[in-house]
Amino acid sequence: MSVLAVGLSHRSAELSTLERVAVPAPEIGKVLDELQQAEHISEVMLVSTCNRIEVYAVVETFHGGLGDVSEVLARQAGMEPAELYDSLYVHYAGAAVEHLFSVASGLDSMVVGETQILGQVRSAYATAREVGTVGRTLHELIQTTLRVGKRVHTETGLDALGASVVSEALAAAGDVTGKHAVIVGAGSMGALSASQLRKAGIGEITVANRTDARARRLAANVTEQGVPARAVPLSGVVEAVRDADIVICCTGAQDAVFGPDQVLPRRGRDLVVCDLGLPRDVDPAVGELAGVRVVDLATIQRRMREAGTPTTERQTAKATGIVLDEVRDYLAGQRSAEVTPTVTALRRRAAEVVDAELLRLDNRLPELDAGVREEVGRTVRRVVDKLLHAPTVRVKQLAAETADTDYANALRELFCLDPQAPAAVASPKPPPEKK
Repeated sequence: MSVLAVGLSHRSAELSTLERVAVPAPEIGKVLDELQQAEHISEVMLVSTCNRIEVYAVVETFHGGLGDVSEVLARQAGMEPAELYDSLYVHYAGAAVEHLFSVASGLDSMVVGETQILGQVRSAYATAREVGTVGRTLHELIQTTLRVGKRVHTETGLDALGASVVSEALAAAGDVTGKHAVIVGAGSMGALSASQLRKAGIGEITVANRTDARARRLAANVTEQGVPARAVPLSGVVEAVRDADIVICCTGAQDAVFGPDQVLPRRGRDLVVCDLGLPRDVDPAVGELAGVRVVDLATIQRRMREAGTPTTERQTAKATGIVLDEVRDYLAGQRSAEVTPTVTALRRRAAEVVDAELLRLDNRLPELDAGVREEVGRTVRRVVDKLLHAPTVRVKQLAAETADTDYANALRELFCLDPQAPAAVASPKPPPEKK
């Protein structure tokens, strides 16, 4: 079983394709269940953000797993798999681990160094666990991934180079000092938007959300941070926008939630609408209104390409070096762990041989003194333990150092071990049964 990563992002696909494949939060559980029921997939998680959709799966075979994932993503997009292939990137085994570590470290983000992706990976893992599609392999991989992401940001300062897509959207929107902002959506992106607006010197914030309680909670948090804020229902957006200078839409809804009818004639002031949703939250017709400018993900992508990323070679190189070191250590640990059950089976087989020989000794020399019999038993076990110690320690080291030799299989062949014994000795918690 190996890890397969299949995805598409701002680097590989047009925004229109990303919109079609994007999985709204309420549907993630259904898609995960569909993936996990596929023939070649035993564990799976899905990362769906404003600029990437990625599936990380534990698969029996590369081609079988790739086919299963591609079919599900294509169905989600209402496309044929062949139409999607040109937009996909695929990583397998060690390359999949390296890609995941790089993603979590912010090295593959639109704004290199942003930290929000680490929380998004954590959230994706939590959702997959709740649905029941995470087993031992993904659990260990994601725990390591989260640690690597934190280490990169702590040791490199890479996150100081660019905060997030939100900060880039605000940079495109212009100076917001002392102005009034409306945030439509009170999830994690809405909270990040409020934080970035506060740092930019916004004067007032109005929060609108489908769930009033979440809007009130975010507004209260913003007020505690020193910026006047209030919550309104979605039906109150029209009035709120009348006096706003900037609107940030980030709901995660499947369809547009902000249209031309929500923008009343302006009273001599321009309006900037930032659409951070994938799919889009803002109807394209909004951008055709007089005095209204729309900043969306495509706008941000153009700005990033034209201006270049504000990273330094030194910080990026250091972060990349950390990722590669962690990948090497993780893969070495996995190879060592794979041989451990076989080593355990070998020691158990040796113990069985010793027990059988001591029983034979008892039958041949029943009059042997009990004290002598115990000393003979201890001596034989010490001899066996000493003979096995060096090779069992060394085989773990060799397995960790090289992936070219199957040391576990060599041990099974040399000592005639039951091929099923290792799995029986140290089997992980089984993945959820396919329905």
